[in-house]
Amino acid sequence: MQRSELTARRCQACEGGIPALQEPAIRSMLAAVPEWNWVPGENCIERRWKLKNFVQAVAWLQTVADIAEAEQHHPDLHLTGYRNLKIVLTTHAIEGLSENDFIVAAHIDAAWEAAAKEADNHAT
Repeated sequence: MQRSELTARRCQACEGGIPALQEPAIRSMLAAVPEWNWVPGENCIERRWKLKNFVQAVAWLQTVADIAEAEQHHPDLHLTGYRNLKIVLTTHAIEGLSENDFIVAAHIDAAWEAAAKEADNHAT
């Protein structure tokens, strides 16, 4: 699967009643978001960042919050040590991973890449 396939999709409301993804589907979707790590025992995927400072970390958190709100699928956000950020995605209603988790991860990755390109353009 390609990241563009996931970013072309929108999250679907999940109130439960659907099965969590199984390992083959999880591994396939992880290929589209290779910066994310699957944590099988916790039924989640996570990604970590070390940002330059607190202000950049909080700004990135706001970007992630905007993405999550637009998709109506909300990650757990962990900011520690003033600049270390961990984002955890899982679908609480099914106590496991759903396609929504990977869609949000792909949108977050795309926003991160876009921000990095913009920063590079300002640096030259």
